Amino acid sequence: MKILEGIRVLDFTQYLAGPTVTRLMAEMGAEIIKVETAPGGDPSRQLPMIIDGRSGYYVQQNRGKQSLCLDLRQSEALAIIRELVSKVDVVVENFGPGVMEKRGLAYADLKALNPRLIMASISAYGRESPLSHKTGYDWVAQAFAGIMHMTGNPNGPPQPVGAAIADVSSGVHAFSAIGYALFHRERTGIGQWLDIAMIDAMFHMLEIPVQASSLSKGKYIPMRGGSHHALVAPFGVFKGPTGYLVILALQLQWKGLCAAMGRPDLEQDPRFATGTVRAENQRQLTPLIEAWLTTFKDNDSILDLLERHRVPSAPVLSPTEAIDHPYFRSRGTVRTIEDPILGSFSIPGFPLRFSAQPDLPDLTAPLLGQHNASVLSSLLGYTTTRITELEQRGVLVHGDR
Repeated sequence: MKILEGIRVLDFTQYLAGPTVTRLMAEMGAEIIKVETAPGGDPSRQLPMIIDGRSGYYVQQNRGKQSLCLDLRQSEALAIIRELVSKVDVVVENFGPGVMEKRGLAYADLKALNPRLIMASISAYGRESPLSHKTGYDWVAQAFAGIMHMTGNPNGPPQPVGAAIADVSSGVHAFSAIGYALFHRERTGIGQWLDIAMIDAMFHMLEIPVQASSLSKGKYIPMRGGSHHALVAPFGVFKGPTGYLVILALQLQWKGLCAAMGRPDLEQDPRFATGTVRAENQRQLTPLIEAWLTTFKDNDSILDLLERHRVPSAPVLSPTEAIDHPYFRSRGTVRTIEDPILGSFSIPGFPLRFSAQPDLPDLTAPLLGQHNASVLSSLLGYTTTRITELEQRGVLVHGDR
């Protein structure tokens, strides 16, 4: 039995933050009914990489889901949604401000139809917030939450992180919240609403800046540190003979790094005795490490030596380098999938490991409206004649991609 087998989800999500939630749930065996808005469905169907009209972006985020494409401007489509609400355990949505309310699909409306329902709403600023009216994407959240301020060179402009961390992180936060809400419902029989903000998920990542600024009464001013950490050292990116690598030595690893460098004298050097002092004297310490790195023929030799001394380190890999690395393949962190249109290609794998579900299902992303008939007939008892009539009136829509 899969972890979420028997859990049915009505999925109103699009792009990335919301689809992350239901992508993870699909891998765990949940039944996902993805409601796509006619005429084009999830806008991510138009995001690159597109080959033969099929988006790899969409496929990666929507494998294992059933596509029900409805023209939500029509009252009959909204009536279908309301019928389905009584048949599901979870609703997930990440529409813009006020969209669900305008359609009569807010939590209060749906709870009246299904008191056991768990509903997760994902938005940039949160639904219950003084800024709930504002829209936003990943970089907006990175900017507003202080993440962008902390990224980049201190003498240059703020930089976005080169991956959609706000979207994916908020999706994972919502995914975990849903799991605990289901657990709570099993004990109490009561559903609930989850208000997940991308800003909150990003701000939650600030491990030092908030508390350090508060505890120092404002003396510590959080600022991006570029390639090296501002408060501890050595903790940064260094140029090796064959590419970049990171060396991260906290106090417990400092002795090992000194030994690896053949410089045991540095361990008790007053300039470098503690992590804080080393950070203050980075301009003296960093050149010593960089000079030592130049004595090696390649990065692998450095990393092997550091590993023997238990000093955390790693090469700075590009995504394309990671795809073929044995670690990523052996863990399934890179996964090769088959798509009926795109064929065989690689995507990031499922990041969770469950001993009770060691094997992952073989999933395929749906064509637009591919499951219109099967969903409506199996869950709501609609006849073939009725489904055909709904298609003819444009209430139901389908496509070949």
